[in-house]
Amino acid sequence: MIKKSYIKELADRHLQGTDRFVAEVVVKSGNVITIVIDSDTAVLIDDCINLSKAVESSLDRDVEDFELRVTSYGADKPLISKRQYVKNIGRDLQVVTNENLKLIGKLINVDKENITLELPINKKKKESVPEILNIPFAEINQTKVVLAFK
Repeated sequence: MIKKSYIKELADRHLQGTDRFVAEVVVKSGNVITIVIDSDTAVLIDDCINLSKAVESSLDRDVEDFELRVTSYGADKPLISKRQYVKNIGRDLQVVTNENLKLIGKLINVDKENITLELPINKKKKESVPEILNIPFAEINQTKVVLAFK
């Protein structure tokens, strides 16, 4: 079976010097390989095609057969790296803490240890200033971007 670490190494090498990065590598039985990439800007179909060709050219089907899929990180998937948080500064996030508390607010800052959310003004409590909340990464169970369709 082809090793996940080897596939990640091949993909990282190809993406080096770009703003694209490997978000996830999955190798299932039968050598069904899925590489999921993300970017600080946008992932284009050509990025996926080029990475697929680069990885495929480094593998030998005569030694071990495989199926290779390269895809971009979906907008509906949870954020998994600090780099993805930085990319989404200014967007609304839904954060679920380790204590199962759900928070929705605008991401206004990311540092080494925390994210900073600006929670919406509570009109029922007649608040005039939004609440600013620092949440340590260690206390975050899951974060997703709130998709807005306008």
